[in-house]
Amino acid sequence: MTTTDEGDDGDAGAVDPDEVRHVADLARVDLADEEAATFAEQFADVLDYFAALDEVPEVDDDPDLVNVMRADEVRDGLTQEEALSNAPASEAGFFKGPKVS
Repeated sequence: MTTTDEGDDGDAGAVDPDEVRHVADLARVDLADEEAATFAEQFADVLDYFAALDEVPEVDDDPDLVNVMRADEVRDGLTQEEALSNAPASEAGFFKGPKVS
């Protein structure tokens, strides 16, 4: 989308409603003239937000990251019999569930 950078009027994110209609046509979306004008204003606001992000200073150094997760521990798991002991139904050593059509 074309933006205008003419002067310092704070309208760096201006979007033409014709461009909105063009993008809407590409997306096969029907827009009324009022909707195109509204979307043009909203797109301009979004572009202004991006312009504001450009003014945020970059961080010079990365923060020290600390692993807050516990260490993995290898432990014995359940046996097949223990795993199936609370199952409502099992068949040939596997969980048995309801039929799905």
